Amino acid sequence: MGKSKKRTRYGRDAPVQAKRTEAAGGAVFTLTDPETWKILCGDGYKPIMQCPEVQICIGVYADLIASMTLRLMRNTEKGDVREKNELSRLLDIEPNRYMTHMTFFQTVVRGLMENGNQVTYPTYREGYLSELLPFKPSEVSLLSDGADGYQIGYRGRRFMPDEVLHFILNPDPNEPWRGQGYKISLRDIVKSLRQANATRQALQESPSPSIIVKVDGLTEEFKSAEGRAKLGAQFIDASENGRPWFIPAEAFDVVQVKPLTMNDLAIKTSLELDKRAIAAIFGIPPFLVGIGDFKLDEYQHFVTTRLMAVARVIEQTMTRGLLYSPDLYLSFNPRSLYNYSLTDLVNVGTQMIDHMAMRRNELRDWLGLPPDAEMDELLALENYIPASRLGDQEKLKGGGDGNEEDDGTPDPDA
Repeated sequence: MGKSKKRTRYGRDAPVQAKRTEAAGGAVFTLTDPETWKILCGDGYKPIMQCPEVQICIGVYADLIASMTLRLMRNTEKGDVREKNELSRLLDIEPNRYMTHMTFFQTVVRGLMENGNQVTYPTYREGYLSELLPFKPSEVSLLSDGADGYQIGYRGRRFMPDEVLHFILNPDPNEPWRGQGYKISLRDIVKSLRQANATRQALQESPSPSIIVKVDGLTEEFKSAEGRAKLGAQFIDASENGRPWFIPAEAFDVVQVKPLTMNDLAIKTSLELDKRAIAAIFGIPPFLVGIGDFKLDEYQHFVTTRLMAVARVIEQTMTRGLLYSPDLYLSFNPRSLYNYSLTDLVNVGTQMIDHMAMRRNELRDWLGLPPDAEMDELLALENYIPASRLGDQEKLKGGGDGNEEDDGTPDPDA
């Protein structure tokens, strides 16, 4: 009886092993060396937005938008004018006690580009706007209310959309209040880029030899590792730089070969195509990610279209959420981003001065020069007299120098 129980107990070993395999999900484990694993599977999981090329594109948007001045504008009957007060200073210079204009808008743009959503909480003191505090993206959740609205969850609290500034990029068609960003479009391209970079790094860390020595296998000395080491020490390592080798022709032959390069595996072409694809998704010129040469027209078009489209999201969200007066709005000034040369600025400014569309002090401001007290008048005509003295010209009084009369006959010598 005891032997039977003992056999039954040991006979259950196989099912126990099967249960363990089933509990592990039927996974098959393969042991391999770290270098092979690194080439096959890369260097581990990384979020899409940590791809260097993606970060470069996001950094372009963040740096350029944060470099623009945010102006508080007012609609008037004669056009829009800029308002300068405590509110404009808070929005443009000191949004909160911890951040400057640059760092605040870099935070907003990066959160917007990486997640499709960025939430900022405005605080008030005695009825006036006090600070703008960005929420941490990892702790923000967007919760549907079951109808067409939603709420924002953050650290155990729920906020209504009108209590915060919710910036949205690339809205979801089914839930327009939720931004999608660029994650879906970038997934496959980033995967291809990471694999290409892993292969390139493996080739750089373990390159193929540049010299192959063909030896006579019938020679006993060269059959063992010790003999081949002796061969290398005697004929290769011991040779002085620039001195010829003297080797027995019957024993071995030296052949120079080239190791595998990125061109041989078409990695360089693949990298360039993937970088161009990422730049196209973000709408930035390829030279900003290191592909191709700088082209001024492409850069200007990028600033005018794609960059300002993201800036408009920030402008409109802040205008709707912070300003109550119907004749006030917020606007970024993109003129500082355009790559104007000094010659272009002088030529355009001079033409506007000639047509009395600009004062000289305004041109000096374009060029970064301080204003001059004597250059605040409008000038006109070829002799650049002040506009207030246009009526003092002698030719308008019918005189010239007073010695000759103009009878309307053309001067043949003119």
